[in-house]
Amino acid sequence: MVDIASLSKYSLFGALMPEEIGKIVPLLGSEAYEAGQVIIGEGSLNGCIRFVLEGRIEVSRDGVRLNEIGEGDTFGEMEILDVMPAVANCRALTPVRVATISNKTLHEIFHLDAHIFAIIIMNLARDLSRRLRRMDELAAVSRKMDGR
Repeated sequence: MVDIASLSKYSLFGALMPEEIGKIVPLLGSEAYEAGQVIIGEGSLNGCIRFVLEGRIEVSRDGVRLNEIGEGDTFGEMEILDVMPAVANCRALTPVRVATISNKTLHEIFHLDAHIFAIIIMNLARDLSRRLRRMDELAAVSRKMDGR
């Protein structure tokens, strides 16, 4: 089981009190992967936000490495909101252990405590906004380098 102190370091749980996080800990799932194993395949359906508890993960698209993430990072958020197939591959570089929140779990959190649900969704929106801003900056730098 995941402890409350571990979850409090994830941005998705920012502004939640330890007792609020404690309410949702029993709803979390867990998964483990061996090095080399695909966690999310590009184009596949994904119904979970995953929190890296241990290990390193490579994120790639069309064979191009986009990012490497590890303990304290989350992934799979986009598919929770838009319910479309995954846009990238996530593959374990080392043995990996993750905690999960599924679509079903989000629904359960909403019915358990709408305040906690609202904070999680707001934090999710902030995380995705930060990623979009970062991608915009990278695209601008890339265009500048191409002379456009």
